[in-house]
Amino acid sequence: MAKASTARPDGRRPDELRPVRIRRRYTTTPHGSVLIEMGRTQVLCTAMVEEGVPRFLRNGDSGWVTAEYGMLPGSTRRRKPRDGLARIDSRGVEIRRLIGRALRAAVDLKPIVGRTIWLDCDVLQADGGTRTAAITGAYVALADALAWMRRRKLIAALPLRTMVAAVSVGVVAGQPVLDLAYAEDAGADVDMNVVMTEQGKFIEVQGTAEGTPFGNTQLRAMLRLARAGAQQLFAAQERALRWRRRPWA
Repeated sequence: MAKASTARPDGRRPDELRPVRIRRRYTTTPHGSVLIEMGRTQVLCTAMVEEGVPRFLRNGDSGWVTAEYGMLPGSTRRRKPRDGLARIDSRGVEIRRLIGRALRAAVDLKPIVGRTIWLDCDVLQADGGTRTAAITGAYVALADALAWMRRRKLIAALPLRTMVAAVSVGVVAGQPVLDLAYAEDAGADVDMNVVMTEQGKFIEVQGTAEGTPFGNTQLRAMLRLARAGAQQLFAAQERALRWRRRPWA
């Protein structure tokens, strides 16, 4: 784990997450609803179960999990325009696909055959790490939606395979750091997002040298930070879900 050697703008150690808060049942209409806060970043994640699946799954033996992602107009210092017929946010499209891929890794889709679970992630306030916060929060919303299905006998058991969480890492002023806030992200030499299972396996790693290219030593240091940060996020998810025993164990 990284040692404290460089002061960060908010005073955190290089290996320290921002304060994490996961608030379940934040709204009452969805089948799962979570407000996740990581520092000043706030994302509302909702999950809703609908009848039907995409065309390519019709007449098949599988359900589907998919996602939408957007930043509300007041989520950034300058107003973020809404998507519309004449404007498509390519960044948002890329992130919603990432969220869908990440959460499909968490669930066995066969027991939800014929149904789609929609995960809608809306950024209320952005201060870095919105996509990783969305994945971490959406997992909890997904678990609640599956629990709703089980209570209504739509499924016999929770078809969860593993916990999934995501965290950002990077290199700032030559120092590998965990969970970048915007002030660090904007000037980082390297920016990386890591999606993991609780078994320590990678679902996706997105890393870019924004300034100086990075080598194996820095890559290994960032991945070590990501593993440690993800374990803390899994613990936060468990606390939010109030699980005494993981349903797949």
